[in-house]
Amino acid sequence: MTRPADDAVAPGTGLAPLDLPAFPWDSLAPHKARASAHPGGLVDLSVGTPVDPTPEVVRHALADAADAPGYPLTVGTADLRAAIVEWFARRRGVPGLGADAVLPTIGSKELVAWLPTLLGVRHGDVVGIPEVAYPTYDIGARLAGATPRVVGSLTGLGPLTPSTTPKLLWLNSPGNPHGQVLGVGHLRKVVEWARRHGVVVASDECYAELDWREGQYGTATPSILHPDVCDGDHTGLLAVYSLSKQSNLAGYRAALLAGDPALVGRVLEVRKHAGMIMPAPVQAAMAAALRDDAHVEAQREVYARRRALLLEAVTRAGLRVDHSEAGLYLWATRDEDCWDTVADLAARGLLVAPGAFYGSAGARHVRIALTASDERIAAACERL
Repeated sequence: MTRPADDAVAPGTGLAPLDLPAFPWDSLAPHKARASAHPGGLVDLSVGTPVDPTPEVVRHALADAADAPGYPLTVGTADLRAAIVEWFARRRGVPGLGADAVLPTIGSKELVAWLPTLLGVRHGDVVGIPEVAYPTYDIGARLAGATPRVVGSLTGLGPLTPSTTPKLLWLNSPGNPHGQVLGVGHLRKVVEWARRHGVVVASDECYAELDWREGQYGTATPSILHPDVCDGDHTGLLAVYSLSKQSNLAGYRAALLAGDPALVGRVLEVRKHAGMIMPAPVQAAMAAALRDDAHVEAQREVYARRRALLLEAVTRAGLRVDHSEAGLYLWATRDEDCWDTVADLAARGLLVAPGAFYGSAGARHVRIALTASDERIAAACERL
């Protein structure tokens, strides 16, 4: 649903209306009000925002770097870039990245929203987005003036022409909202297809440290940059990662881009002109977080415990959980319209996100977040 033109721009300004959908979360307001009226209070499982403390090692690094009178570097300090390179080799099994192949960004949402524009995608171009997807992939294509196109499968694109071939294809693994992980075989096929057709592939891997399975790829989620996927050749490939989930740094806006040095360099050049610069203290904090694996493992255990409790309660309440092998959500359904499920859970004081927020393919699911305190998770389980 697109906003009416008179809501998008003041009358008489001569500005074109924005081709943007209505902000979806506004439609949850009545359900939030109903859930908040529950005698035990609201249990908000609708938004995946961390609630646990930011690790001390990160806060100390931020404080130590607080005296920062000069302008920071858009490209990031040498120490931060080294920390990103080390992290990819140690945690993601991606060796050999150069300092010119990594870049800090001000959170991952702004990067997702602006990457098509930064890469030169323009009006008339196509941006491929997942079938069930975080809404910002769609928004980013629209901001660039391009056409977002749902890509359920590569064969579903049909015969390609210069006007229908995507300039950029988004992957999201582990996926938000459904927690689905794309395996090495799938990723290899995408990379091979993209190189045949000259398509840039951007892989949003923000939940990779929260894979609930065991496997050879560290957390079991392979990166688009892993040698088993791309044979060590990162041409045309980009990986996006955020520390918001693994390190409780959503408030710091600490994320990164890595991959093809030519593409990273192009993004950097525009960001320098536009002043898209991560604050210096946050750069220091981010480097500390990337080098400390202990807090990541500890936080993962916290989420694993909450997930086990919610999974049992949700299943007991008659919902089926699909995918959800990774990430911070349960993708659940009663095989009914998602808004009916939202309303029923709101009556119990639980607020969840309707799957329709993530595309028409999610219209019979709800997304239930693990990001609530232990006390609120226990309350949710009791009500279910």
